[in-house]
Amino acid sequence: MINFKEKIAKAIAKVTNLDEKELATYIEIPPNSDLGDYAFPCFKLAKALRKAPPVIATEIKNNIEVDEKIVEKIEIVGGYLNIYINKETLAQNVLNEIAEKKEKYGSSNIGQGKNVVIDYSAPNIAKPFHIGHLRSTVIGGALYKIYNFLGYNSVGINYLGDWGLQFGKVMAGYDMWKDEYDFSKSEIQAILKIYVRFCQEEKEKPELTEKAREYFKRLEDGAEKEVETWKWIRKISLENYQKTYNLLNSKFDSYNGESYYNDKMEPVVEELRNKGLLKESEGAQVVDLSEYDMPPCIIITSAGTTIYATRDLASLKDRINKYNFDKAIYVVGNEQRLHFKQVFKVLELMGYPEYAARCEHVPFGLVVDKTGEKIGSRKGNSVFLEDILKEAIQKVEKIIDEKNPKLENKEEVARKVGVGAIIFNDLSNSRIKDEIFDWDMLLNFQGETGPYIQYIYVRTRSLLEKAGYVPNLENINCGKLQEKEAIETLKLLYNFNETVQVAAEKNEPSIIARYLINVAQSFSTFYNEHKIITEDKAIQDARLALTYAVGTVLEIGVKLLGMEMPEKM
Repeated sequence: MINFKEKIAKAIAKVTNLDEKELATYIEIPPNSDLGDYAFPCFKLAKALRKAPPVIATEIKNNIEVDEKIVEKIEIVGGYLNIYINKETLAQNVLNEIAEKKEKYGSSNIGQGKNVVIDYSAPNIAKPFHIGHLRSTVIGGALYKIYNFLGYNSVGINYLGDWGLQFGKVMAGYDMWKDEYDFSKSEIQAILKIYVRFCQEEKEKPELTEKAREYFKRLEDGAEKEVETWKWIRKISLENYQKTYNLLNSKFDSYNGESYYNDKMEPVVEELRNKGLLKESEGAQVVDLSEYDMPPCIIITSAGTTIYATRDLASLKDRINKYNFDKAIYVVGNEQRLHFKQVFKVLELMGYPEYAARCEHVPFGLVVDKTGEKIGSRKGNSVFLEDILKEAIQKVEKIIDEKNPKLENKEEVARKVGVGAIIFNDLSNSRIKDEIFDWDMLLNFQGETGPYIQYIYVRTRSLLEKAGYVPNLENINCGKLQEKEAIETLKLLYNFNETVQVAAEKNEPSIIARYLINVAQSFSTFYNEHKIITEDKAIQDARLALTYAVGTVLEIGVKLLGMEMPEKM
């Protein structure tokens, strides 16, 4: 693929004697294509060249040497050079590259040999998968795929909440009331009911809290009965979660949760103590971070127990040793921002500044309904993600029954569209914003939604099926793709790799989601303005090649987000 920016920067560098790599960073994409395909702001050179921007622009235009197969023309507007690239060259490059690389189009090896550890999802076991964990799971799953696509070795870690006093409550409640519940339909739901009942009853009976502590103490001490019960709860929880992960196309390489670090925290506490970082504060052991405008990071509570920060430091030390990571990403809600700032700073003070610099908290907003209220309960009951996904699939099945009742593989199509709608709704806006959950909006086949992208993809497939062939690029006259709408679509396709790279740099999957909407809308405009199947074979072949390219990129893009494409809708 020709790097147009690089070619333009190199030509400008020969005229100005300035660094071409720096010049390439100045090149912009104009907001309006009438102003060119690229724009170069000459005012950025005024200080170095000691000339007025319009003078610089004129001198560059008069002296630049660039192949006409790369640049068609250059115009001066104020202090800008507006650069128009050769449309036929653009079309040839994009269509050839997509036809050759297929599902690898847009990928790269920039991350080759580098490990990226991504900590995401992390539900609490002994409970069904709550909708509150949707965002971490979907954002983290997309980042896992994006980094792999760019040549990195992604390591997905599901840091399960599988330890703590709640298990003492579950075990005590299970022993007392297990005969009162039906475990045959859903073991995890029965366990949840016992846990909820225990939490309600202990408000009136404080002795239950002490009983839970006794059970958890026996678990910590390795008592056989409690350990076996804990293993069973963990097993059925993971089996339950896996159904949801399969639907969301989420993959993990490690399920090491909080329990895994029980014997790894004391060495961290000793290291902090030996390095003079631990101080006593109101009976607790803390690391003083006042010098960095942060409250103290508690390592040992006044009750003598470890805390989240202790476990996170132990897990970081473990991940350094296991993966020697180039990046460690934590996809955790925005409310944990201070916690991670503290943990990363303590890691730095412990003598690991290079690894602390590679750690990044990737925060996100809440899931809210269209009134802005947090979705966490429905009539007092938890909202489970499995129920939401099933409801989405059922709603799509109903739409199919109304609009296309004879569609083959209805169940499979409904699954891909329903689950895809949930995923895309989560990823379509900046992750830091709250996600608005509105059935009417997310299942809209005409709006900026997952189903809309899938619909445009299916349209590309039906056009190729109607034509009966995908044209051989050797026989295509790319000069036949000169329409403004075709060029706008080709320019978007050309920028796919750069879009994926920016999404990785910012840990922001929404950049890809918005890009896919732009591609789908651009092709829809082209399709509505120009017939694909036409009497002129040369024009038809060129337009079919563009149709194939659009479908390919849409499919690659949604896979990076964790979605699947139906072949028909």
